[in-house]
Amino acid sequence: MDSSTDSPGDRDGQQDLQHLAHKETAGTTYSYDDLRGWRRWRILRPGRGMYHDVKRRLPYYWSDITDAFTYRTIASTIRIYFVNLLPAIAYTLDMSRRTGNFFGLNEALFSSALAAMVFSILSCQPLTIVGVTGLISLFNYTIYDILSRYDGVILIYPQFMAWVGIWAAIFHWLVAFLNACDYMRYVTDFSSEAFGLYVGIIYVIKGVEELVNEFDVSGPTAGYLSCLIGVLYFASVYALERLGSSTLWMAGFRGILADYAYVFATLFWTGFAHIPGNLKEAHISLVPIVNAFHPTQPRNWLIDFWSLDVKWVFVALPFGFLVMLLFYYDHNVSSITAQARQFPLKKPGGFHWDFFLLGCTTFVSGILGLPLPNGLVPQAPVHTDSLTVYETKIKIIPTAEGDDTEIRRPVVEATAVVEQRVTHFLMGLGMVGTMTGPLLKALHTMPSALFAGVFFIVGWGSIESNSITKKILFLMSERRFLPRDDPALGIRRRKIWAYIGLQILAVAVTVAISQTIAAIGFPVLIILLIPFRCLVVPRWFSLKELQVLDDFTATNKQVLASLGGRPVLPEQTRMEDWGLERQRRESRLGVPRQRVGSLHLE
Repeated sequence: MDSSTDSPGDRDGQQDLQHLAHKETAGTTYSYDDLRGWRRWRILRPGRGMYHDVKRRLPYYWSDITDAFTYRTIASTIRIYFVNLLPAIAYTLDMSRRTGNFFGLNEALFSSALAAMVFSILSCQPLTIVGVTGLISLFNYTIYDILSRYDGVILIYPQFMAWVGIWAAIFHWLVAFLNACDYMRYVTDFSSEAFGLYVGIIYVIKGVEELVNEFDVSGPTAGYLSCLIGVLYFASVYALERLGSSTLWMAGFRGILADYAYVFATLFWTGFAHIPGNLKEAHISLVPIVNAFHPTQPRNWLIDFWSLDVKWVFVALPFGFLVMLLFYYDHNVSSITAQARQFPLKKPGGFHWDFFLLGCTTFVSGILGLPLPNGLVPQAPVHTDSLTVYETKIKIIPTAEGDDTEIRRPVVEATAVVEQRVTHFLMGLGMVGTMTGPLLKALHTMPSALFAGVFFIVGWGSIESNSITKKILFLMSERRFLPRDDPALGIRRRKIWAYIGLQILAVAVTVAISQTIAAIGFPVLIILLIPFRCLVVPRWFSLKELQVLDDFTATNKQVLASLGGRPVLPEQTRMEDWGLERQRRESRLGVPRQRVGSLHLE
């Protein structure tokens, strides 16, 4: 939101953070660069990263509460509640159909509330939103498909999934204790952009599947109406959020439209589906609900995981390891994007401690029969964005045509972020409240087609804002209209095509595998992109080319403080020497505003 709608008091407490941000001494600095002997091996210093994470963040805990007394907290809480709730329901509708209705709405709400409460109170970086993702939905129903191939085995699905969660939690704790999160500092935009594009394509596919299901369940009339609602819902939210970064109307008004885009669109299109007459008589599917605070299936919340045969306990082990691999990348990237370089953050984060906490929520969710929560890549940066104070300034470019003919270009600058943990906590309370009878009945009035629109919003946002898409548009543009100062002009076009071709190939293979029974292995492909970029890609591209086309994903000094410092750069280059295309774009247009699904790694 533009700063013109906020009072100066919104930045109370931020000034006091400047000296605290630089207060690290030799006793609190987390690094292995100057250590010798066995001390330089991370695996031999268990818990060191977690210790320093907590030690850095603990002095800010009281300010995490007092800094929340601002209007931005109210707007952010409402926005992030809807941004978390609606995608969670969309993923659950898809997961419920494909797991024999084992995972339902209450399980998704319980999982989101559990994660929100734990991370808002105990995490080192409460800006990172944790909840139910589309990728864990894919993982859960793929395991269901695998077990259903064997006679009678599907009956052990609840206990098997509980053990998957238990093993995954154990692997989470090992990774956190052995300081393995440090290696996330070597992640570059090469793999992050490919991952973002993969997520976007998967979500668009899920949106189409949601609409196809409406034809199968309710017939052609309901199916066509569902297509109309889904597409127009997507268009409504997209247009309202685009207005937030435009120059139409006053800054305060367009800021309100962007902050409450989901609210306005959800209320309107839910009401539209219930207009008396032909629309209501189409009988489109509504969100299915059960009794308040009860599991979807007639069972206790606690899964009897102890009754599973020992052989199946160990069969669940590799699946738990794959969950850890998925969360290692997905959660840590979501935390990095929540602390992306365009946000002027002052308070430190903590990757090791937060990954340990994720293991705890994974364990509890597993034994309770809940979908395992983790960091939400689209929603986490949206949370930070909603708490960011922006100023839209005017950049005047003189022309050769005389006076009063200059070009006026808006440049958006992020001036401050309301760093606190209250919005995440209130969002968790909202999820608990949503499990009550009255609000569940309210959810039951919402057409299922609306959530196809949610898939389209999240999916298209990841595709449209992706740097792979931007590079393709650059290559397709007529050369004479391209800015002369664009660093990409100094690179041969075939090398740019080769670079994005590798990314697209990785995305295509991962998407293809995700549509088969082998989808269980897609986290391995995503993780392999990291060593592929570090070891193979430099053999095919020069340093100059990579400095323009690629950039380190984690460059915020507050992020690197928790990851053991800056990564070792080739040929003694500086971090400022990377991401030249991004730097040029930010100098011309300012920082990008974050919409749901848009994955700005800049």
